[in-house]
Amino acid sequence: MSHVPDIERDVQLRDFNTLRLHANATGWVNAASTDAIVAGVHAGASLGLPVIPLGEGSNVVLPEILNALVVRVSSKGIKRLKDDGRRVRLRVAAGENWHAFVVWCVEEGLFGLENLALIPGTVGAAPVQNIGAYGVEVSNSLRGVEVVDRESGAVDYLGAEECDFAYRYSVFKDINSRRWIIASVDFELDRQAPVHHEYPALADRLPSPEPSHRDVMEAVIAIRRDRLPDPLTHPNAGSFFKNPEVTSEQATALAAEYPDLPRFQAGERVKLSAAWLIERAGWRGTSVNGICMSSQHALVLVNESADTASELLAFASQVQQGVQKQFGVELSIEPDVL
Repeated sequence: MSHVPDIERDVQLRDFNTLRLHANATGWVNAASTDAIVAGVHAGASLGLPVIPLGEGSNVVLPEILNALVVRVSSKGIKRLKDDGRRVRLRVAAGENWHAFVVWCVEEGLFGLENLALIPGTVGAAPVQNIGAYGVEVSNSLRGVEVVDRESGAVDYLGAEECDFAYRYSVFKDINSRRWIIASVDFELDRQAPVHHEYPALADRLPSPEPSHRDVMEAVIAIRRDRLPDPLTHPNAGSFFKNPEVTSEQATALAAEYPDLPRFQAGERVKLSAAWLIERAGWRGTSVNGICMSSQHALVLVNESADTASELLAFASQVQQGVQKQFGVELSIEPDVL
């Protein structure tokens, strides 16, 4: 039986989102275990409040008023479920820091996630948008997710195939499937996994043509530190827009006019570089009302001094309209907008 949690009222969340937006939550509860998440769900129901999970707030745009009970998922722990000498199945608590977990894996000789180093956020947030970088997505190694129904408090388990993973997408992003709070994540890692180092920007930074997994991780960390502004000093949520996918015909027409436009085949469609589109449209380094597209990386929106989500989203809309007008391409926002 889950205990009644300590609920704080009228909590300011500015320190709990990396965009540093002012957001007042009606209620707040810290959940350091699956049982505590369940208790938080029941508390929300008793108060008549919807339940909103929050990790490190690194991929979310919070509204000024959040009339909800925020369940801060802070659980910790890494458990070995199976080890056949080569492959290891791990169950990782959702509140674990993602980057710290990736480093731990490499130090333990467990490979598959090293290309995803230094991505901000928690382990529980990783499946939501199927985080990916340098040719690897988290879904490549994920085997299942323990979840709590945020309406009933029931605990369930979804296998990887039930998560409906795609580019920057999972069932957890579907508006009709957001009833789940991720409590823990199961991974299968491989002591003999191939080293993924083909991505051009990564290959250029590696010390040899046959790098180790640790070489890859260290190169990824170095690239991200060079290219991306630190959210601790420049409040941001990482990549703010997804790389858009267009038809082959549209990509061919754009390439005829802009031969240097980076493009990548994605099944029957073609993926374009959102950073290139934003920069070519003149938005890189541009600041409006205390918000800018970073001069370090055109895909990162930085909150210099704005207070609210409405100010930030108004600027984002200007960027989207600018790209649409010049290229006829629609940009979608990557973080969750609550």
